[in-house]
Amino acid sequence: MILERSSRVGRVTPCAPGLVAGADGAHGVTRPTLASHAGSADRSLSQAAAHGVFEVSEICRSLRHGGARRLGTTRAPLSIVNRQSSIVNSRAFSLIEVLVVISLMSLIVLALMAVFNTTQRAFRASVTQTDVLEGSRAAVDLITSDLRSMTPSGSYSNGAVGAVNFSACDNNFSTALAYWPLQQNLPGTTVLRTNVLNYFFLLGRENMKWIGVGYAVGCTNTATLYPLYRFYAETNIATSPRALFDAFSTTINNGRWTNMSHVMDGVVHLVVRAYDPNGYQMTNIYQFHSDSGQWSTNKNVWFLAPQWGEVGFYMFSNTIPASVELQLGVVEDRVVQRAESLPNNLPALPPNDRRTLYLQGQSGSMHIFRQRVTIPNVDPAAYR
Repeated sequence: MILERSSRVGRVTPCAPGLVAGADGAHGVTRPTLASHAGSADRSLSQAAAHGVFEVSEICRSLRHGGARRLGTTRAPLSIVNRQSSIVNSRAFSLIEVLVVISLMSLIVLALMAVFNTTQRAFRASVTQTDVLEGSRAAVDLITSDLRSMTPSGSYSNGAVGAVNFSACDNNFSTALAYWPLQQNLPGTTVLRTNVLNYFFLLGRENMKWIGVGYAVGCTNTATLYPLYRFYAETNIATSPRALFDAFSTTINNGRWTNMSHVMDGVVHLVVRAYDPNGYQMTNIYQFHSDSGQWSTNKNVWFLAPQWGEVGFYMFSNTIPASVELQLGVVEDRVVQRAESLPNNLPALPPNDRRTLYLQGQSGSMHIFRQRVTIPNVDPAAYR
């Protein structure tokens, strides 16, 4: 302990360690001198000395707080109060703002998804239409090429034993092809369109051989809907070409689809019409043309009773049409695939067949192709 001496009173007062006594001549009070002048205690003592007289007890309290830090004594921890109301961060988002942003982002994502789906459907539809158009045009080109090669048998007689140059019949004339024509409403109207199926045969010649070509739609096939098949056979020029027509009839009536080439699916309409050199459709042996007031006679032709407005025929000898109108109706692939997934099979009378009912409402997905094909090998003498 260091003793503080008072020059005026002559009394020693105990004080804190590190305090050195000194005299103050002005006030007659002992002025403290610190052993170290660093820290907050020194500053407190200096401020007190500047104001004059002060109590020694005050000096002791200052030395206890300041001197303890100088002597290495651990200072008591301070308590920190962190109230939630006192924390303010102006950069954060409130819960309502976050919910509003999430709602707006959800609306934007939904709008983008709707636009994306619409674009994707349009793209798929355009691709499907392109495929249908390409496949249908290829089929039309194939049939057109075969029709142009049609050739009359010439000297072979007319009748059941003679060669058939060109024939066309409704599918109902064959038990293996019996069907119910598909009727569809035209888009935007209540008018019904009837899709008719014909199977036809034509005779051609290539160098030293006869060629027989036929087309038929297998409407009773359960594997695929309305598949179009092509028949092809040939024989030596020295034999009767009648055998080619007989082979075609046998193949059709027995449903031997594996003996024919598969062309495409979804053909719900296939019609051929024969026209004479004057451009009139050949529908009967004796025909009256009201526009010209003239009669015409079609020789070496057998005509069948009309079926759904289409007339069938068999042409013999040197008679072949001057031109042929080809009609091909094809349904898009996605519609055919959807119809194939339905349980009922064709044929059946509407409305018992769910496939027919479904296809009846898909007129907007059907494409019709028409083409008039001229026959170069027509014999004008057959029409005199």
